[in-house]
Amino acid sequence: MKLLPKDQLRQFIKENNLKTVEDVQKTLKDLFAETLQEMLEAELETDLGYAKHDVKNKKTNNSRNGHTSKTITSEYGEIEIEVPRDRLGEFEPMVVKKHQTQVTGIEDQIISMYAKGMSTRDIQDHLNQLYGIDVSPTMISNVTAKIMPLIKEWQNRPLQPVYSVVFMDAIHFKVKQDGQIINKAAYMVIGIDLEGYKDVLGIWTGENESAKFWLGVLTDLRNRGIQDILIICVDNLKGFSDAIAACYPKTEIQKCVIHQIRNSIKYVSYKDLKKVTAALRPIYTAPTEEAALQELEQFEAVWGKQYPLIVRSWRNNWDELATFFKYSPELRKLIYTTNMIESYHRQLRKVTKGKSIFPNDEALLKMLYLATMDVIRKWTGRVQNWGQILLQLTVHFPERVQVR
Repeated sequence: MKLLPKDQLRQFIKENNLKTVEDVQKTLKDLFAETLQEMLEAELETDLGYAKHDVKNKKTNNSRNGHTSKTITSEYGEIEIEVPRDRLGEFEPMVVKKHQTQVTGIEDQIISMYAKGMSTRDIQDHLNQLYGIDVSPTMISNVTAKIMPLIKEWQNRPLQPVYSVVFMDAIHFKVKQDGQIINKAAYMVIGIDLEGYKDVLGIWTGENESAKFWLGVLTDLRNRGIQDILIICVDNLKGFSDAIAACYPKTEIQKCVIHQIRNSIKYVSYKDLKKVTAALRPIYTAPTEEAALQELEQFEAVWGKQYPLIVRSWRNNWDELATFFKYSPELRKLIYTTNMIESYHRQLRKVTKGKSIFPNDEALLKMLYLATMDVIRKWTGRVQNWGQILLQLTVHFPERVQVR
């Protein structure tokens, strides 16, 4: 509004008899169309080098050649403009480019709203109410489809040769496929590089979660340049360790202690739940692995007869549950659970909670990618206490960690 002095603005309101919001919008729409039209005419005049009818100053064999009608979409709705032409077909307008039908940030708005988890219908209603623009679901799908090449480029980008810690976990969604609704797993990988910065290394979708699919993910990471991973943190999925060993045989594996506890209490009756959970705590909070094994023996002495499957599960998984004991508290806190990737999953759930069923894999991947980009933008700092953690890594992996 500061573009015009108050007296001129009042005169403008009076001349156009503006009394309602609708009057203002209609007038601004007409003004916007007229302004665009004049800008296009000015562009052609600059391109040709002479004003209309100014034949004396004409120094080109090119000339004006009428206009082409064009309908464009703006914040004010659809607008009809007349795009000037030149006889030689050399004129390339900049204010409204050839084949351009949008002169607003509407595409960015659609993608932004889609990234926030809004449905196609919600986006359609929002744009209609806010701008009076009637956008079809097909157009919204076409706009969001434009990010697929970006997703492909991001998914295939080269990665760093060494990652200190990598977290791997899957999150599940319902997707339509061949007329049926099936459960699909979105496989997620978060990596922390040697500088202490975290990043989502990729998103893969597949039916159910399996060690075989994870092997494909690990192979893809290797093909994209990851030569070495110091520690991988995973849940207790059967066969996961074998898949990791096949691609990264030197990598240490830390199974999530929280997942182990959740699996343990599946066997516990409700009346014993708090007692068993409390009895398990001294095992994973012990200062050393030896002390932890003593606590496991104590647990077995008290609860072993009643819940032998719990003890068997801890002993069978012990080598990969106890990995964190060799490290100091800063690194232990980072790796003994998959909390980092589960926190990322919670942020994805906030966005996808309004979508009970995705129409196809592409729709799921688009939303996960856009939500991930929002998450990554906030990951600006290094992992807490990274200096101390890196020092420990150089001691434990002296030949694999090169500090610059």
